[in-house]
Amino acid sequence: MNVSAENEMQIMPIGAGNEVGRSCCILKFMGKTVMFDCGVHPAYSGESSLPFFDSIEPEEIDLVLITHYHLDHAAGLPFLMERTNFNPKARVFMTQPTRAIYKALLSDFVRVSRNAPGEESLYTEEDVDKTMSRIEVVDYHAEVNVNGIKFRPFYAAHVLGGAMFMVEIAGVRILYTGDYSREEDRHLKAAEIPPFRPDVLIIESTYGVQEHEGRRLRERRFTDRVARVVRQGGRVLLPVFALGRAQELLLILDEFWEANPDLQNIPIYYASAIAQRCMPVYQTYINMMNDNVRRRFEISNPFDFKYVKNIRGINHFEDDGPCVFMASPGMLQNGLSRELFERWCTSKQNGLVLSGYSVEGTLAKHVLTEPDTIPRLDGRHVKRACSVDYITFAAHADFKETRMFIQDTTPTHCILVHGEKNNMARLRGALETIHNKSEGGKKLDIHSPLNCGTVKLKFKSELNARAINVLSQNVAHDTVKPGTRVSGLLIQQDFAYTLVRPPDLPQYTTLKLTHIDQHQVLPISKPFITLATQLKTTFRDIDYDDKKEIIRMANGGVIIELKERNSVKMSWESGYASDLLTEAVAAMILSKSPHEGDAPISEILRIGRKLLMARFGPVRRVKGSPHLVRLVIDLSKVGIDMLTGEVECTDEKLRERVRLAYKRIQAAMFPIPDIMCECCRAS
Repeated sequence: MNVSAENEMQIMPIGAGNEVGRSCCILKFMGKTVMFDCGVHPAYSGESSLPFFDSIEPEEIDLVLITHYHLDHAAGLPFLMERTNFNPKARVFMTQPTRAIYKALLSDFVRVSRNAPGEESLYTEEDVDKTMSRIEVVDYHAEVNVNGIKFRPFYAAHVLGGAMFMVEIAGVRILYTGDYSREEDRHLKAAEIPPFRPDVLIIESTYGVQEHEGRRLRERRFTDRVARVVRQGGRVLLPVFALGRAQELLLILDEFWEANPDLQNIPIYYASAIAQRCMPVYQTYINMMNDNVRRRFEISNPFDFKYVKNIRGINHFEDDGPCVFMASPGMLQNGLSRELFERWCTSKQNGLVLSGYSVEGTLAKHVLTEPDTIPRLDGRHVKRACSVDYITFAAHADFKETRMFIQDTTPTHCILVHGEKNNMARLRGALETIHNKSEGGKKLDIHSPLNCGTVKLKFKSELNARAINVLSQNVAHDTVKPGTRVSGLLIQQDFAYTLVRPPDLPQYTTLKLTHIDQHQVLPISKPFITLATQLKTTFRDIDYDDKKEIIRMANGGVIIELKERNSVKMSWESGYASDLLTEAVAAMILSKSPHEGDAPISEILRIGRKLLMARFGPVRRVKGSPHLVRLVIDLSKVGIDMLTGEVECTDEKLRERVRLAYKRIQAAMFPIPDIMCECCRAS
């Protein structure tokens, strides 16, 4: 059995829509709601940095998928889970390395926010701790089913544990990349291409149409610049995220120092207590890194750096000569990297090397314009004389990687997120030129929504149902023609349908059949034998036991027994046919004996009104027209002509429902009702 239907999917970024930061994307489809990522914006503080939660209903969220641990993708999660009306039954997933680092990184985020002047803490460390019990881990390629939402994580590179998620709802696939890179570096493999074609691709557009330098050229420029500054007696500041690209740069510097003995007396400092605490995570999940690291790990720990000194903070640092200092945060908005930059930026001997993407509104982005002065945290401006270099090691896809990824995954719809407005616009234009204007190119529907802007996509799908044991055993399945009617119970599990016979219900589901026995006691004003005669005249298979004064109908399915001189008891197993039969029998029991002459029309109408009242509630007669009645059902007015059976109501569905119900009542009052007889109407 199959039925075609058109369903609407809604995709809305409530963060990272035409911006970089506070990544958070909402997917709604087939009554399910999925949230991808939940970060904060590095250029803002307090609640201004959060995704636009007031544009959604957190209690409707069924599933949250976090791609990696960076603050702009995960730091809004404790606020969502502990400070909003987040669905208590929703499930939250991330990979094992992400969960392992998440707690340390967010606890540090709380501490820095609490100590930073003018900033407000979004939540407490206790809030972070509470989220841990609800966060579940998932392995790469493992399929998980959450109430009909299937998903699998795939390797995304970018950072250890980074994942892209393929979600499937009712047969429609959506791939959310998060931050990803298709280039292998010193310690991470390139992101993989999922083996399943997505219908919708939600992809980062951080670098727009820019293309990265080759890795070897980029590393050479980086080491040359660092060496030039320190050899001239200067200090090099490398603002980085505590985890991620920092480990990549440390691998490069440690190897370069090993190859250049004249630099080995110049210290490389790395001020990150978090990185020290999380280093066991890197050692534990060495199998998730590339062959280069795994081979080196067989000999010694590649993250046990020979020329790098870990220090707790600026109070443990003697600023007495040339050095390389790696400190967080990566965009100079506060913390140790900001403090050192304010101290060193006034000397032209010193150098600043920015190695990651800088978001609009941060000091790092401002410094790239090489301003003459820079604002300090205390509000004063100081002269900038140090050199500024931008050598990107950010593990984000460039234009070539984005273009090839789309070509390899072949989606029908593409949603651009996580990109500054101008970069995203240029990328969209370039992709449309490639896919939609070139001869023979595959058409690609591309969207670049603003925050809280909704992309609506229509999907036509066939609802298929397996029919099990509902056909006659003499009918071969391959001979069944379209339009053949079958009957059974239609079972829905997630978005799969199965048609089974009622007796087979326990075999294919956890459900069991339940039988409802009904009993009804009615007054009777005629001899019991007269009732038996009436029933025999109207129905088949009537068994009357005059000794026990019991009438059996429908092969014993309905039993009528005389309880006293003036009452009878009907007993039956509830069901559509048996309920309809007992309604008709009840009308005959309540009607006068035919030996007393035909019942007047007023008595028939009275019984009809009584049956209507039992079914729908209060019934009001129309003055002067006893055959017309008025009812109010579900706040809608309904009028019934009890002689013709016509029903008046503005609600078409309700009108049809009442018409069918009254038709049954007429069948009870008139075993062969004249008003429903076509031959009588024709005459």
